[in-house]
Parts: sequence; C-alpha cells; structure tokens
Amino acid sequence: MDSIGTASFAEESNTIVASGDWTLDHLNALSALCKTLRRGIGTQVSVDASAVGRMDTAGASILLELVDDDPARVKVDSEAVRKLIAAVAKAENAPPAAPPKRDTGFLSSVANVGASLEEFWNNAVELIGFVGLILSAFGRTVFRPGTWRLTSTIAHIEQTGLNALPIVGLLCFLVGAVVAFLGATVLKEFGASIYTVELVGYSFLREFGVLLTAIMVAGRSGSAFTAQIGSMKAREEVDAIRTLGLEPVDVLVMPRVLALLVSMPILTLVGMLAGLIGGAAVCVFALDVSPTMFIVRLHETTTVRHFWVGMSKAPIFAFLIAAIGCLEGFKVSGSAESVGSHTTSSVVQSIFVVILIDALAAIFFMEIDL
Repeated sequence: MDSIGTASFAEESNTIVASGDWTLDHLNALSALCKTLRRGIGTQVSVDASAVGRMDTAGASILLELVDDDPARVKVDSEAVRKLIAAVAKAENAPPAAPPKRDTGFLSSVANVGASLEEFWNNAVELIGFVGLILSAFGRTVFRPGTWRLTSTIAHIEQTGLNALPIVGLLCFLVGAVVAFLGATVLKEFGASIYTVELVGYSFLREFGVLLTAIMVAGRSGSAFTAQIGSMKAREEVDAIRTLGLEPVDVLVMPRVLALLVSMPILTLVGMLAGLIGGAAVCVFALDVSPTMFIVRLHETTTVRHFWVGMSKAPIFAFLIAAIGCLEGFKVSGSAESVGSHTTSSVVQSIFVVILIDALAAIFFMEIDL
C-alpha cells in the first residue's frame, strides 16, 4: 500500500530527511510540504532520500526544488533512483530549444514549389487508383442486381439533383442574362446586335451550361460527399462496415457515383435552358427582339451538335466530382479539423479538374471541327 511521502528538516546537519512514496498520486500533498519546508530552511541544504520508497518523475521534480535542481545535493542508496533524479534535473536545467530558422529566400521558394508539385502528383496518382477501384466495383456489381443499393442511390439523386435544381437554374439564368447584355453592348457598336442570340446559344450549349453546373455540383455535392464519408471515418463507421464483411466502396461510393451520373445531365439540361431563357429575357427587353424571333434565330443558326458537345461532358464531370469527393472523405484522419481541410481540398480539386478537362475538351472538339 502506498504511503504518502514526508520530509523533516534536521537543523544540526542542514539536511532534509525524506521518506515514504514520492509519486504523482501524492503530488498536491508533496507540493504543499515542499513550500512549507522552503520557508523554514536556508540555502545549500541537502536532502537524504535513502528512506524514500517509490519515486517517479513528479516526485523527483518536487524533491529537486528543495535543492535548487542540484542532484549532487541529494543522497540516495538506489542506483535507479539516482539515475531518475539525474535525468529529471537534466531535463529541467536544459536550455529551451531555439526556434528553427525559417528560410524565406530563393531556396525556400523552390522547395515550396517542389513540395506543391509532389503533392499534386501524389493526388493525381491516388485519384487514378481510386477511379480504377470504382470501375472494378462497378464491374463486380453491375451483373448482380441483388447487390444494387437502390434506396441509397435514389436518396442521393434527390440530394444532388432535385434539391440542386433551383440554385443551378437561378445561377445559369443570371449568367445567361449577363452574357447577353455584355454581348449586346459590344455587338451594338458594329450594328450586329442580333448575333447576341448565337452568342448565348453557343456559349451555354457548349460551355457555360455544363461548366457552371459542374462547379455548383462540386461545391455543393462534392463537399457533401467528403463531409459525410469523413464524418463516418472519424466515428469509425467505415471500419465497422469492413468488420461486417462489406466493401466501403460498394456501400458508400457506388450509390453516390451513380446518383451523380444520373443527376448531372439533368442539371446540365436545366442549366442550358435557364441560360437561354436569361439571354432571351435580355434580348426581349433590351434589344427589341421578340421571343418568337429569338427562338427562330436560335433554331436557324444553332445546330444540335452544340447541345451534344455540352451534354457529352456532363457524365465525365459527374464521375470525377464524385470520385474526388469520396476519395477526400476516405483521407480524413479522425478530427473535425481534418474533415474541414479535406472538404476544402475536395472542392478545390474538383473545380480545378473540371476546368482542366473542359479546356482540353474544347481544344479537342475544335481540332476535330465539331
């Protein structure tokens, strides 16, 4: 059974005699005892700790306070206790570590660029591997209808598609109006205001409709995927899924990917129509172009191939946004801060990849004259 450490001052020998257990369990009592003794003793006292039973680092630290952190003035019989007191004294007397010098020069800038490129490369490799994992899971389950998670997929279609229709429609309507207004302002100088119809039609059918929709989906649904899976990872629910003998990719990723593959083309179509309506509103109220004239002009000058060029990019964007969002969710380490940082990373990466793929697609379609 532990006995609380005690100490008494022998004035004739200028020595403090310590006994009992000097451990963390009795820290408060030992601290009070130390303060009491220091008020009644002078300097250069020594401590006889031969009768001390058990001692840990907390007790050694309090004992050293009586001798001003000088282990040479502590008498002990046990070699282990002597080494313990010496180690505690060394740690307490060690000078504070100097803060590392931060290089802010040219080499630091080059190092930061290299670190960023390495991180970009690692993220790209991880994304490619995760895409392969998703395709493998799709091939494993596509011919096994019993493994399809229709309830989860439909719920995600509602969250990513139906609930996003108002914001996507409003955004594309406003951008369509802005594009038409700016185009009309410039073309008016050349007496070609009527070509605003072609400008709005081409821009929204080929680019703006799918691009604006993808950016909105990346910020809304991609971040939600990361936060949902990241929270499950933090609560160890992903490990529980594996414990049940299920694959997290089949349970968590596939329903989200399939839902976004269904929702994204529908949202893109709504975005295209909203953008055209926004452009038509500006043409009607600012250019004296009737709705009938706008529709006839759009029908005569804009072919259906522009529509298919824009729609062909929607499934690609949907797959990449869902893959990035789920991958970043699986990277969460377990804290709330990690969930927030990976959610931010998910949005940034998704928007970057969407714009990059859109630029490459625009060059490709231009080269093949489509």
